[in-house]
Amino acid sequence: MTENMVERITNGLLRRGLLILALLLPGAALAAESAAVTSPRVTATLLSSRDVVAPGERFQVALSQKIAKGWHTYWANPGDSGEPTRIEWTLPAGFSAGAIQWPAPKALPVEPLVNFGFSDAVLLPVEITVPEGAQPGERLALKANATWLVCEKICIPEEGSFTLGLKVGPAPVADEAAQSRIDAARAALPQPADFRAKLTKDGDALALALPGLGQPVEELRYFPLLETLIEHAAPQTATNTAAGTVLQLARSSSFKVGETELGGVITYREAGVPRALSLMADVEPALVNSTTAPQAAPAPAVVRVAAAPESNLTLWAALAFAFAGGLILNLMPCVLPVLFIKALGFAQAAQASRAEVREQGLLFLCGVLTSFIILAGAVIALAALGTSIGWGFQLQSPPVVIALAVIMVLIGLNLLGAFEIGGSVQGAGHGLASSGGRLGAFMTGALAVIVATPCTAPFMGAAMGYAVTQPPQIALAVFLALALGFAAPVVILSFAPGWLRLLPKPGRWMVILKQAFAFPMFATATWLVWVASVQAGPGGVLAALAAILAAGFLVWLLGLGRSAGGRTRIALSALALFVAVSAGAFVLQSAVPSATDAARAGDIEPWSPERVAALQAEGRPVFVNFTAAWCITCLANERVALVRQEVKDTFAKLNVAYLKADWTNRNATIATALAEHGRAGVPLYLFYPATKGAPPEILPQLLTTDMLVEAAGRAAGKEARTAQNRP
Repeated sequence: MTENMVERITNGLLRRGLLILALLLPGAALAAESAAVTSPRVTATLLSSRDVVAPGERFQVALSQKIAKGWHTYWANPGDSGEPTRIEWTLPAGFSAGAIQWPAPKALPVEPLVNFGFSDAVLLPVEITVPEGAQPGERLALKANATWLVCEKICIPEEGSFTLGLKVGPAPVADEAAQSRIDAARAALPQPADFRAKLTKDGDALALALPGLGQPVEELRYFPLLETLIEHAAPQTATNTAAGTVLQLARSSSFKVGETELGGVITYREAGVPRALSLMADVEPALVNSTTAPQAAPAPAVVRVAAAPESNLTLWAALAFAFAGGLILNLMPCVLPVLFIKALGFAQAAQASRAEVREQGLLFLCGVLTSFIILAGAVIALAALGTSIGWGFQLQSPPVVIALAVIMVLIGLNLLGAFEIGGSVQGAGHGLASSGGRLGAFMTGALAVIVATPCTAPFMGAAMGYAVTQPPQIALAVFLALALGFAAPVVILSFAPGWLRLLPKPGRWMVILKQAFAFPMFATATWLVWVASVQAGPGGVLAALAAILAAGFLVWLLGLGRSAGGRTRIALSALALFVAVSAGAFVLQSAVPSATDAARAGDIEPWSPERVAALQAEGRPVFVNFTAAWCITCLANERVALVRQEVKDTFAKLNVAYLKADWTNRNATIATALAEHGRAGVPLYLFYPATKGAPPEILPQLLTTDMLVEAAGRAAGKEARTAQNRP
């Protein structure tokens, strides 16, 4: 035997072995075909191309209808009467279902009408997406409730409920019989036409120009997705011209067209071989009734998914996500120096008293909890007033951003030793015993939360999106879980003094390390000044620099006041108050949000729901980046993935439209869109397929180049599979 033959046999045995093992496991109930729903007219089952699915893959299922002789079911546009088949899915969390991929219909005369549908048998494929987080060994139940109308001279509505038992494994295992049937059905779907048709007025009739059909064809027929376009029972006359074929169509007595392009299918015979093409037709402006709402394809073109990936979190899942997100938030660059300095303080204090270290940890926890309760209260109160906000909402205010920049600069100066507040690291053992040390521990927790607000950690997006849609008591519980996760490392360290022994003994290295940590704070301040420039333009930069200058002057004045006499101290305090008030007034006056273009130079456009709809109508995949200048995770994703040449080349090759929804300044439309997708803050990344009205794929909060390239391919690839389903 050849090496290839051995490999094929080995792979086949491996797949069968996995399937047999899955079937033998206790509790397994796998089925590539559901139980049949049978009536005297239709026998329906649900098929799966997989017995075992793999995390992150897309596979096909199909609703099979075996139709009794003389009876028929219906296409997306049923013609003069009837109702199309509809499928409503109930899927495991994270799974999603695409639209029905409609086969080419037949014209079914029912005198004096003509319906569009199927007789004998039909398979209706649907694509199912498995989430990346699916766990091997997990058993799944895919449930569908389908309704259809079956007609002869009379019509009878029927329905059926179907369940497929599948399992998640390390690799997919196909059911060869079902896979073969579904592949054959998908191969017979109408193929996208390589030309665009044009629909024009022809007297009292309509003319459909088909420039791609240059040679005579037989039995040519047009099936529009719009029900109010043509008389379905009227003859369709084809005329061959030098520019192609023109099909004359009778205008519907209830003619209504609300869009400038229409989808449909043409069927014909070429050299005796049946063909079917899905195509888009540009509509002559004179035919468009701008006052009439667009008549879209019937409901089955969009399948409802009962369990959206991040919209149906349970309370316990949201609490777990919030706690995990809080833990990860500690690793952000502006938070880590604050926490590490606290750990150095613990190391010094541990030489004196373990009880004092525990006290410091608990006070830090109180500071964190207080800050998060204040944030939660603001979110809940503003939500009650009808304002859509999310995590980091306070950074949409330029004065708040400038105040944070000032705080970062002051922390950096303090770390460099320019001035001291309370006990230093060297004297931490003594300072912790004082009231100032206790207040310092509390304020360290509060400050850590403040400097963390520009960041969003993994898991936080889903948890915060859940919180802002819940009653106040549940929202507060989620915020508290986030706070506990955020405070956990410091609190655990304070109660586990043995871990502190891993650090070197206190000495000069602590001073050097403390000074080194000043520079991440200065870097964060620099970034916040840039955020202010995006929000408020040059005026924002001037206000930020003036505020930093005033803060430095105030620190100097306060230092002088400590050693000055009574009258001098009063004068210096009055001067400091005057400087603070003047600087605050200047910041509030200068840091006014500017109406800057949300998109950067190049091919990036500003986002709007209308623009997404227009681009999908053009047949283009759409990538939407919900971002903000103050979102560190957003900026990291841009540097790591979005600006990569491979991503740019892929977007250009697949004609992907890149839209940016910039939430740097408050924007109610963006806040509403975030809430609709189960998020309370940025980042959010959506990839819309090149199919009009199709829902987007939600990408993870942390992007990679490969992830974007693959998502672009999926979005562009959907056009070829579902173009016939466009309204």
